[in-house]
This record gives sequence, C-alpha cells and structure tokens, in this order.
Amino acid sequence: MSISRPPLAIRMHAADNVAIIANDGGLPAGTVLPAGVAEGLVLRDKVPQGHKVALTDLAQGQAVMRYNVPVGYARQAIAAGSWVHERLLDIPPARELQGLPMATVQPAPQAPLEGFTFEGYVNADGSVGTRNLLAITTTVQCVAGVVKLAVERIERELLPLFPNVDGVVGLEHTYGCGVAIDAPGAEIPIRTLRHISLNPNFGGEVMVVSLGCEKLQPDRLLPPGSFPIQDVRDAGQGPDLVCLQDDAHMGFMSMIDHIVQSARPHLERLNARRRQTVPASALVVGVQCGGSDAFSGVTANPAVGYMADLIVRAGGTVMFSENTEVRDAVEQLTSRAATPQVAEDIVHELGWYDQYLDRGRVDRTANTTPGNKAGGLSNIAEKAMGSIIKSGSSAISSVLAPGNKLQADQKGLVFAATPASDFICGTLQLAAGMNVHVFTTGRGTPYGLQACPVVKVATRTDLARRWHDLMDMNAGRIADGELTIEEAGWELFRMMLDVASGRKTWAEQWKLHNALVLFNPAPIT
Repeated sequence: MSISRPPLAIRMHAADNVAIIANDGGLPAGTVLPAGVAEGLVLRDKVPQGHKVALTDLAQGQAVMRYNVPVGYARQAIAAGSWVHERLLDIPPARELQGLPMATVQPAPQAPLEGFTFEGYVNADGSVGTRNLLAITTTVQCVAGVVKLAVERIERELLPLFPNVDGVVGLEHTYGCGVAIDAPGAEIPIRTLRHISLNPNFGGEVMVVSLGCEKLQPDRLLPPGSFPIQDVRDAGQGPDLVCLQDDAHMGFMSMIDHIVQSARPHLERLNARRRQTVPASALVVGVQCGGSDAFSGVTANPAVGYMADLIVRAGGTVMFSENTEVRDAVEQLTSRAATPQVAEDIVHELGWYDQYLDRGRVDRTANTTPGNKAGGLSNIAEKAMGSIIKSGSSAISSVLAPGNKLQADQKGLVFAATPASDFICGTLQLAAGMNVHVFTTGRGTPYGLQACPVVKVATRTDLARRWHDLMDMNAGRIADGELTIEEAGWELFRMMLDVASGRKTWAEQWKLHNALVLFNPAPIT
C-alpha cells in the first residue's frame, strides 16, 4: 500500500490515549507515527481512515479516552499501536438525569458582530425568508398524488409567468388519518405540520388541500388565529382551502383545475416581493449531521460550531438538535444553560425522550449505524462527543419542544429537541422556523430540503473530491492543514449569508430533496 502523504494521526486532547488516523485509505501495519502524537509508535495493525489507534498499552477495563472523555472501556488488554474498534469496547453507561450541573458555566461574553447582512424577503410578522416559495399544505396523505400532479402543472403553466417565485412545494406527509388523533403525543405531528405551513420561506401564503373525510380537518390543522402572516384578506375567513370531496368537483381534472386556479393569486402576491437588505440577525439556522464519521467531530462540526458562535454574536438564531446524539453529553448542555430554568427544560425534553425510547424497548445504542462504525465511530458515546461540538460555545438561551415554533424573542443558541433521524430533525427544524440549514457528513448523503436551502459540509477531502457536485464546502482541509477551524468557520458564515441571499446550493441545483417525515409518537389505529 502506497502512502501519498506522511502518516497523520489526530489526538483531540492531551489526555487522550487514542488518536484517529487521518490518511486517505488508512495506514498499514508497520507505519511509524510522527512526532506530536506518539513519536516512534509503530502500528501493529492496519488502521482504516478515521479509526482509532491505541497510543499506550490499555488494560482490560481501562477507559478509552477521546475528547478527554471515556468513549468506551477495553474488553481486553490492547497493546499500543493496535487498531481500537467497536468490537474491543464496552459502551459507557448513560449519565443519569439527576445531579447534573445546572447553569454552572457562563461562557465569556463575546463582542457583538456588526455590519453583516443578507438579501432576504421580509414578512409581515417580521420574520425573513431566504427563498420565495409557494407551499401547498395537505391535511392527509390521501391527497398527495393529486397535489403532486397539480404542482407539476403549476410549475409548467404558471411559474414561467411569475419569475420572482422560486418554486412550488407540496407539503406531502404520511399523517392525517388512520391515527389516534387525540392520543398523548398526537399533538406533535399536528403542530409540526401547522408550523411548517408558516415557515418564513413561504411568505405567509397559506394554501391547503384536503380530502374531506380525514381525521385531521383543516380547521384543526390551522384554526383561526394560527396564521398571522396568512394570505387571507378578510379577517376570520380561514386559509385558502380546496376540498377534493366537494360536490362541485366533477371528475379528476376539476380537482386539478381548482388547485391550479387557487394558486394563481398566491403566486401573484409572491411575485411582487423583492429581496431587501436585512441584518444577519434575521438568520435562523438549523445545524445537523448525518452519515457521520470520526472526522465529524474533528473538522466539519467544529467549523459549524465556530460559525454558530458568529451567528449568535450577530444577533441571529442557531438551532441544534438530535436528542440521542447529545444525550451522552447532557452535562455539557445543562452546564451551559443560560439559566437554571433552561437547564430544567433540557432535562425535561431528554427525559421525555428517554421514556419514549423505553416504551419501544429501544436503547441509545441503536442509533449508531453501520456507516458510522465503518467511519470510525465505535458507539453513540463517541458519536455524541463529536456531535455536540457543532453547537459552538455560546450559552443555551432556550429549549424548543418538538413541533413548536420559535417565538420572536427566542434568539441565540436554542436546543430544539428532536429525534436524530435526518429527515425528522430537518422537518422539525422547518417547523421551528429555520430559513437556512447546514448539514455535515463524513460518509456522504444527498440529503436536501425543498422548503429551505441546505449547505452540505464534507468532513473529509476524499469525500469532497468524489462528491464534488454534492458538497458545498470541504472541511477536510482542516485535517489537511490547509485551514484552521476559525478560518473554516468564517468561510462557512459568509457562505450562509450568500446562500440566504439566493446563491443556490448543490442540492438546489440538482433539485434534490427528502420527503417531510413527521414525528408521531402516538399510536396508529
């Protein structure tokens, strides 16, 4: 095996007794590690890229330290220079949700970041969109096929007439009927869909397609007073509604015609909008990672964390999420809470999710995927330490329950409690009011959202090279020694402003997007 560059091993903390191998393709047995990590240490095994090597002899039962925290305990004695993988480790027990440090760490105040702006669409309620989209909300999966065909016709016949409208989004989902709609937990998917309909990127143009007989009736989804930036011109009239079971519909084409005709006035109003210069404080950024590897916590997530601090300093809002992927770092969250009440809110949300998993007889070890392990992440404890870094270093100002919408005064760093599933997390962050999204990946994923631009950040140069027309930024340059974390954070911050101003991401150029996936913890009937 040829090595194209000198051997490179990365240790995250001076107290760590393992390091990860950074070279593309890994390193063969017999490789001598360089100075700075474990000078003169000879690899006993071939170690794949991103995987851990023991820097010292590890005794059976000894803690394996990465990020200066135990990410596992050795099941057997492990000699220095050996490949340390998940089959050699026992996962640490989860931290109990009692006796935690509550608002004990107050991050040093950072100077406000002034003078940064982007070009956005200002809504009547003061929120700002980064895209100018018409959304068609659906109350039930039964209408999805009809809405899909209607959207295709709107795109073909009407959109060319309205060049300032970026697109039409059918908010398809799998909810609305055949569900225990009054059961505990059922309010989560309902409020999620309601709040997605009010996302800033839709400009307040609320348009709904209903079947008619479903459990989730339009007035329950969007009751009067729930749409403050609505298209409705007569107070109390309700959202613009097309019901497919109405007696007026004579055949399938009548339904399609009704949807298309109803879309025209919405498109006319959206087309009259123009981008305006707004401060960076109008950014509402959701951060997420998926297809993670051991580099996620070394390159991309630290860069995102630095960017998050810049956005908070600029007065904007950053949401980080993924309950299972922060659960093992819970003390880092509660200690950074701005107030004891915020810390209590964190404990409440994570405790509720623990109970949700317990009901399904699932534990947190189910989170780590085969791809995560192939990328060097041995278990959820190690994954969590790399995941939490993308929240940056600011105090956590508030907590958002799943499906809830950010209020105007919820600025700064927000913990939006969501499942770790990429699609569910993204859906819930849309409901919260996200107007631009950043997504890091080490293994690679074509993830995208139709309702919001997604900036994709590769953790490794090899992935960025191979997926050159899917990744928007290569954070692998940090491991390559070409960028510092601070430089990458600034680059990403400026990219977010450009994207918020209309620059298309690769996912947008290819029209790649995932379906909405509503989080429904209630039973199916």
